[in-house]
Amino acid sequence: MRVACIGGGPGGVFFATLLRQLAPEHEIVVFERNRPDNTFGFGVVFSDATLSNLGDADPVLTERLGEQGQSWEQIEVRAKGEVLRCGGNGMAAIARRQLLDLLYRRAAEVGVVLRFQKNIVQLSDLQGFDLVVGSDGANSMVRNVLSKSFGPAIHQASAKFIWFGTTYRFRGLTFLFENSPYGVFAVHGYPIDENTGTFIVETDEETWAAAGMDRFDVAQPPGPSDIGSKEYLESVFSQQIEGCNLLVNNSRWASFRTVRNRAWHSGNVVLLGDSAHTAHFSVGSGTKMAMEDGAALAFALSRPGMELEEALDQYEKQRRPSVEGIQGSAAPSLSWWENFGSYYRVMEPAQFAYHFFTRAISGDRVRRRDAEFVNEVARWWERKHGADPLHSPMELSGGLSGMTAVSRLVLVREISAGLAEAEFLTEQGRQTLLLESSESPASRSNDVALISIPSSFSGYESARGRLDQVLRRKPALVGISGGTVLERALLSERARLSANVPSLVIEDELDIDAALTTVLSGRADFVGGRKGPAFTEASQWPTEP
Repeated sequence: MRVACIGGGPGGVFFATLLRQLAPEHEIVVFERNRPDNTFGFGVVFSDATLSNLGDADPVLTERLGEQGQSWEQIEVRAKGEVLRCGGNGMAAIARRQLLDLLYRRAAEVGVVLRFQKNIVQLSDLQGFDLVVGSDGANSMVRNVLSKSFGPAIHQASAKFIWFGTTYRFRGLTFLFENSPYGVFAVHGYPIDENTGTFIVETDEETWAAAGMDRFDVAQPPGPSDIGSKEYLESVFSQQIEGCNLLVNNSRWASFRTVRNRAWHSGNVVLLGDSAHTAHFSVGSGTKMAMEDGAALAFALSRPGMELEEALDQYEKQRRPSVEGIQGSAAPSLSWWENFGSYYRVMEPAQFAYHFFTRAISGDRVRRRDAEFVNEVARWWERKHGADPLHSPMELSGGLSGMTAVSRLVLVREISAGLAEAEFLTEQGRQTLLLESSESPASRSNDVALISIPSSFSGYESARGRLDQVLRRKPALVGISGGTVLERALLSERARLSANVPSLVIEDELDIDAALTTVLSGRADFVGGRKGPAFTEASQWPTEP
């Protein structure tokens, strides 16, 4: 079989190398439009688990990666003059150019044909190949040509990011946050060799424009970098990086695009890596997913007696659940980066860091990684509130003035659509409030409101619009139900952080760890649910007399 790979990135080259090892009778050609020493970007990050998986596929390559890479176990957050660290996050990084050099040398060793400075602009250029692998990135020509077959769906985020290197020496994955006259900027930084680090800056679109970062023409061909943004950001982060320089390599602002496809293969053409799917780089997954795709595709194609169509089906069926799981985790992480400025402005460093670490995983999982970090945040909370998060008193105001809740867990009973009872434990005993939807014909009170997020395509947007209307009348409490966990959290934060209105997030099934995480992270003031073991065992909610 003759196999053509369009794109000489890590996923395509890793696939070609593995297939050549597993089935040396195949002729495999990689077409790369750039020179072998011409690569954009700075570093690539792998988790320990990913390195282990790649090692199972090609031990020689991962041994070489281990020799040249940088590794760490802690992630560091620097915010408002404080430094917080969370361990249990084994990772390693390597310069992208080093990684590609290792991959190219390994591919050549096993007999893969590498054709550099060969730009494939149409699939008809590859007549005579039995299989075409589109490993040509997020802007894939292959996907675009066969878009009717692949069915791509692309969503562009609102946040802006720009990729630099730096001469500052990071000790591991580090997140820096700085206020500017225009808004908040953040950095994802990590070492890639003894003298260089990756330095990715993110901010919201409003801050980006106000700071004049929109002056550079990003439509010009790849190559030139945004020097104005480089110099400004060097000044913003000068103290945190001790006056070190930023390095450019096609450094220009962009907005992340999440790519999904209805199908990953059509006829004798298959997509791999970013051409098939993307996930926000804050979960460190782009190169990982591409190389794991490459391994799965190579193993599927090397199975004896399997027809091409069957092999491509198996590849997609094996990889799609894992990829969709990562994209599912990346969605709340991307949302966090679209909103981090609002969190940074109002939260103290301990809560801000905990909010960050629990953006895509549970509080229990963070505790398993580093119990002392979670304990440190819990101690901060108790110093501030005088009790643990779920039993901290909260005095309400407005129409609920004089009511002091002594538990952050609330028993919720649905009466009808748009109408529910919420039973609080207060200093005066049990107190029941009526939660009414803003659209409920029975609505009689401005003190307490209920926002239900419909499950329709535009449900979240319509609920956000209703919430904004409700917040104008300054209710004493707003309850949020329906939608997804992320959607409920976003509306809850909109109420309590932007309008200073206490919020109650209503869950279908109350989970104590999730409730603790929600309150400790500042995503909501109260968490509600139905009667069950959570109210009688873990929450200290009194049993019925």
